[in-house]
Amino acid sequence: MADRVLEGQTAFITGGSGGIGSATARLLLQDGAEVLLMGRRGEALERTREALIADVPGARIDLHVGDAGQQADVEAGLDKAVAMSGRLDIIVPTVGGGGFRPILMHDADSFRAELDYNIITAFLAVRYGVPRMKAGGSIVLISSTAAMMPFPWLGAYCTAKGGLEQFVRTAADELAGANVRINAIRPGMTRSEATGAMFDDPAIIQPFIDQMPMGRAGAPEDIARGVRFLAGPESGWVTGQSLAVDGGHELRRNPDLTHLARGIFGSETIDAVLRGEEAPNGRAS
Repeated sequence: MADRVLEGQTAFITGGSGGIGSATARLLLQDGAEVLLMGRRGEALERTREALIADVPGARIDLHVGDAGQQADVEAGLDKAVAMSGRLDIIVPTVGGGGFRPILMHDADSFRAELDYNIITAFLAVRYGVPRMKAGGSIVLISSTAAMMPFPWLGAYCTAKGGLEQFVRTAADELAGANVRINAIRPGMTRSEATGAMFDDPAIIQPFIDQMPMGRAGAPEDIARGVRFLAGPESGWVTGQSLAVDGGHELRRNPDLTHLARGIFGSETIDAVLRGEEAPNGRAS
């Protein structure tokens, strides 16, 4: 392996068995770091570890089963990461996501759930990770182009990612004195477990690709390369930033997926919410 510039460092990754989490782990391991993968499914974490060791022989990987939205689980995972070599240098919380739902079909609980899933999971990693980063370090959060470009039918998700990016800027400023850098990657449409069905349907994925100057959607490795840059010494004078890795998508616009919303909720419902009326089939579920 080349320079192994991360030799001796330890990384903590939530959503560790997911596409972005595992691809990020692979790059960090190749550059010499050891990695603690956290996720809710033990079997998936084990499969990920086996695949990573096959790709990076001799890699040191530990696992922790837990929920990134629960403080106790996050703290236990962070402690386990520190115990690997007595230090913590890199934190990458990758948990997040959202689903199609008109704003007028949300209630407080369903809207709040998406805020929690995207913001609180990142907040917990920062809040309880920074005091354990005794020698300073780098934290890279995962945002979305939805933080910058409005996307009807994804109102809660757009709101959550917009809030996440303001958290990045504020936390980076406030915690710079602790010698901790905090940045984010802003992925475009990227294949993952959550988006796999969209990639299988050309009628859904092609409108996204049509808005990407580089002419293709993303792979987890594309996002991981951005995370690796912000996690490592190459970006040592960078903090409070969100880097778009999106094939140029933000140069254009999001596609109009009203037809998809109609397919999910029915035209009568979508027509009603477009008029600002209560949806005929009721509230969020």
